[in-house]
Parts: sequence; C-alpha cells; structure tokens
Amino acid sequence: MARLHLDFPEDQYCYTTPLTVRVTDINAANHLGNDSMISMISEARARFLFEFGVPETERDGTGIIVTDLATTYRAEAHARDQLLFEVGVMDFNKYGGDITFRVTRPKDKTLVAMAKSGFVFFNYKSSQVVAMPEEFRSKFGKVNWID
Repeated sequence: MARLHLDFPEDQYCYTTPLTVRVTDINAANHLGNDSMISMISEARARFLFEFGVPETERDGTGIIVTDLATTYRAEAHARDQLLFEVGVMDFNKYGGDITFRVTRPKDKTLVAMAKSGFVFFNYKSSQVVAMPEEFRSKFGKVNWID
C-alpha cells in the first residue's frame, strides 16, 4: 500500500499522450521499472510543454527545472502495454507549480500510477530561480494559485 496519496482535480488535466512500454523498460521482476516510469513521465512532460508552445529554454536562458517528483504505483505494467498519460497543472505560485500525471492502461481501464512533478522557472545563464513568465501563466487560466 502506498504511503503517499496523490489525487488531483479532474478539470486540471489538459493533455493526453500514449506511450508504449518497451522490452527494455522491464526490470528483473518482469514489470515496468521505476527508472523507466520516471523516463516515461519526463517524456510525457516534454510532449505536454511542446504542445503548449513552451520551449525547453528561452533565448535569455530561462527554462523550466524539475524540483521534485512523487509517484505512486497502483498496478504493474508489462512489455508492449499501451499506457495513456493524462497531464495537467496545479498549485501555481510566483515561480512555478506542479505538473500532474495520471497513467492508465486503456485496454482494461487500469490505473497504473499517479505522479506529481514540481517545477520552477530557472535562468540557466544566471543560475537563479525567476518569476513565472506571463506568457506561460496565461496558457492555463483555470489553474489554482497558492501563496
């Protein structure tokens, strides 16, 4: 039983992308390994940001940097399983927020995992956290804000 409980507002999911579990994603226990799930979450995050026109790094050196990741596993996934990653955002603050993930196996409607990835905007040239750009903020008008 997971010690963490991740539950996110349904109305915050705004993007979906399918990913297939590769044979190389399988661990010694014959299911999707933690390291591979993290890589799949990172791929889903990158696709989400690309879809919303958020570049990896702006000309001035500003980009998004991951600050934390929490994942809870609810079911195993195996080689060649098609997984659906639903992605959303929540809990914005002056510098960043959370990107949320619900991972399911549509074939049998199984919830495989839930995850939350914290992020901040970071200027790689000055090595400093910077305020969330207005252009990013305006893309997600329904997102809640925390102080």
